[in-house]
Amino acid sequence: MTVLAIDAGTTGVTALVVTDDGRIESRGYEEFAQHFPQPGWVEHNPEEIWQAALAACAKALGGTSVTPTCVGITNQRETAVLWDRRSLAAPRRAIVWQDRRTTSICERLRDGGHEPRVSELTGLRLDPYFTATKLTWIAEHEPRVWSEVMSGHIAIGTVDSYLVARLTAGARHVTDPSNASRTLLYGLASGTWEPELCELFGVPESALPRVVANYGEIGRTAPEAFLGLELPISGMAGDQQAALFGQTCFAPGETKCTYGTGSFILANTGGEIVRSDAGLLTTVAWQAPSGERTYALEGSIFVTGAAIQWLRDGLGLIGTAKESEAVARTVSSSGGVVFVPALTGLGAPHWDPEARGLISGITRGTTRAHLVRATLEAIAFEVRDVVEVMGAGGTLKADGGASGNDLLMQLQADQLGLPVERPVIQETTALGAAFLAGLGAGVWASPGELRDTWQLDHRFEPGARDDAAYARWLETVALTRHHA
Repeated sequence: MTVLAIDAGTTGVTALVVTDDGRIESRGYEEFAQHFPQPGWVEHNPEEIWQAALAACAKALGGTSVTPTCVGITNQRETAVLWDRRSLAAPRRAIVWQDRRTTSICERLRDGGHEPRVSELTGLRLDPYFTATKLTWIAEHEPRVWSEVMSGHIAIGTVDSYLVARLTAGARHVTDPSNASRTLLYGLASGTWEPELCELFGVPESALPRVVANYGEIGRTAPEAFLGLELPISGMAGDQQAALFGQTCFAPGETKCTYGTGSFILANTGGEIVRSDAGLLTTVAWQAPSGERTYALEGSIFVTGAAIQWLRDGLGLIGTAKESEAVARTVSSSGGVVFVPALTGLGAPHWDPEARGLISGITRGTTRAHLVRATLEAIAFEVRDVVEVMGAGGTLKADGGASGNDLLMQLQADQLGLPVERPVIQETTALGAAFLAGLGAGVWASPGELRDTWQLDHRFEPGARDDAAYARWLETVALTRHHA
């Protein structure tokens, strides 16, 4: 038996066909366009996400002769998507999680004294990162679109619910608790949409998807919509929670870091809602069909892999992202150069949407290699910032594209003073979606079976830690906030 996993990320869609022993039999990938209409604004065309999903799935299915048993979905979280319930066409581009246009709305709500109550209910904070203020912005700036939302003609959701709508030809309008808990509209304790929050942000609850468990019967694909296939959609989770599941972090205290466009550190807290006063978020990890929820603490770092992409595309310092390791290894240190990649503000633990990127310590002897190495160091420093306030110990499980960079992983182990373990399969976001779907469809009987499929690729033991470099990092972070 095999499972088809759809991973709709921030820059492209990956599709994997995963076997029942946890191997990847085939894969497909398709990028989609990024739109930046104004500084700080980031948008995606939902139709382009859907077409990329179809293309990636067609390529992955072309590499196998076996029809999958079921489909799992994982996705970029917090992105606000609107679509017509009948035609499934989007009336406007999606507002992406990285978008910062709602900073003033967050400030207005904060000044109104709403943040403590919002945080109490959701485990989140008032930040442009989350979905609800994006919807408030649309209501305030695009009344024609919003009137269609209020009349019931246009549905609201995140990328997961949009994909389910497309896969089922509009038959299902659902989301799962891991995605819902990132919207500022869902109550951690109640496990449902909170009328108080919907009223605060001006979002009609009737337009929102129904919240269902993370695995089990979520819907069925419509053959006319999805490559001629009628398959159960039996697993779904936001990308970071899916990666936690894919890393088999099923026990409280187990921690992973996904190194993607940003980096996201999640620690399983079991059935307990653990709150942080140090800039961490409390979120739902997943919910079983029984209704039992597992929670997590999360540190969200907005720009890590995206900083390497900026070196490539913005500055032309490297030809490919993989080249960053070889270039950085040509120097023994960053030569005192510090790069704080606050290219879309700062996330955890600082939470400053107005912060701007800064490079310091440049001298006449600075080369591109120093800046590339400083970028890798910045990623390790950003993760250390979060892990230290999280109080995580033991071992950090690493995954995502940049986890394949051995120099970065060693720098990370050194900075944390903890071992870092990288699995054989580093696409654990898609793997987690496959695991959830397989559990929901009976491919695997229990999480214990899934643990047996996890295989270690490399364990990076901590070496000497450069605390002086970290001190310079903290000083430069303070300057980025002062600059704002």
